Amino acid sequence: MEFQMGELFCGPGGMALGAHRAAAEIESLVLRHAWANDYDRDTVATYRSNIPGATSASVIEQDVRTLNIAGLSPVNGFAFGFPCNDFSSVGDRKGMTGTFGPLYKYGVNVLDQFSPDWFVAENVGGLRSSNDGRAFKQILAELEEAGDHDGYVLTPHLYRFEQYGLPQKRHRILIVGVRRDLDVKFRVPSTRPYADIDNSVGHRLEGEPIGPHVKHNERARQASQVIERLLHIKPGENAFTATLPDHLRLNISGATISQIYRRLERDKPSYTVTGSGGGGTHVYHWDEPRALTNRERARLQTFPDTFDFVGGRDSVRKQIGMAVPVEGAQVVFSALFKSFAGIDYDVTSCNMREFATQRSFARRGL
Repeated sequence: MEFQMGELFCGPGGMALGAHRAAAEIESLVLRHAWANDYDRDTVATYRSNIPGATSASVIEQDVRTLNIAGLSPVNGFAFGFPCNDFSSVGDRKGMTGTFGPLYKYGVNVLDQFSPDWFVAENVGGLRSSNDGRAFKQILAELEEAGDHDGYVLTPHLYRFEQYGLPQKRHRILIVGVRRDLDVKFRVPSTRPYADIDNSVGHRLEGEPIGPHVKHNERARQASQVIERLLHIKPGENAFTATLPDHLRLNISGATISQIYRRLERDKPSYTVTGSGGGGTHVYHWDEPRALTNRERARLQTFPDTFDFVGGRDSVRKQIGMAVPVEGAQVVFSALFKSFAGIDYDVTSCNMREFATQRSFARRGL
C-alpha cells in the first residue's frame, strides 16, 4: 500500500514528520511526499530541509489563494492545518468573517480536485464555538460532501495531547476523513497506552540533556526587570497571580487569567506553546529566571533535536509555536494507517458524543 501525500498550510513539517514516522511503523505501507505549500519563506525552507522526499520544486512558497491546485500532481492522501487565527480563543475571534477563516476552502478544493483516500485537517479547539458554532458546522458539511466518491466519513475529535504522552497541554481539533466508498473505518485512538508515560516538562527537557552542538538552544538576553519579576513568580504562577512589588506589576487590565510571565511546573506538562506575542509570552523556566530557548520550546512540541529550523530567532519561534506537535500527529496518523492496513489498535470510547450530530449536518441538509 502506497500513499502520495500532499499538504497545504504545511508549516515547518510537524504534521508531515509525524505522518512519516507513523508510516514507518507499518511494514506493508509506504508514504511518499508529493507536494506541500506554505507562504512563509523560512517555513518552506525548514520543511524542505527536514521532510523525506521534499525538494525545492515540490514545496511551494506561495499564497494559497494564488496556488494553481489543478496543476499539482494527484495525491491519494492529504493533510492541512488550515490557519487558526480567526478561530482561536486569543484575539478577535472573527471566524468566517476574518481574513483567515475562509482559507479552509482551499483544502476542500484539493479534495474536489483529487478525491484522495483520506485527509487529516487540524485547527484549534475554539473552532467549535466560532460564529456561535456555525463555522464548524459549515466546515464539516463541506468536507463531508467533497470529492467525487459520495464524500467522506468524518471523525472530528478534540485531542488533548498531554493525554497522549506529550509534554504540553495543547488541545486541537483534528478531523479525519475517509472516502465513503472505501471499506475502512477510522476510530479515535485511546489514551490508555500512554497513561504511564512521564509527560512532564522536567522529564522532556532534562531527561536527556540538550547537547552543546544542538542548534537553536541559545538563551535570549533577559532584561534585569524581567529577571527580578521572575524571581518573585513561583512555578505555575503568572504576572497577575504572583505577589509582586508595585514596581514589577504590569499595568494591564482584564488579563488576570493570562499566561503572561507564567512559569512552568517541572512535574507537569507545559501550557500551550505559542509562536507570537511580546514580552511575557515566551514560556518561562520553572527554576531559572529566564525564557525557554527555541530548542526547549521545540522539545515541548516534540521535534527531535536533529530537526534544523531555518531563519532567525523570531522566525524559528514562530515556526515552532504554529506547528502541529510531531508526536501528536504521529498518534493520529498511526491510527489512520492501521485502519487502512487492517491492523487493530486500542480505541477510545469517550468524547465522541459531542461530535456525533455534527458529522451528519451535510447529510441532513443543515
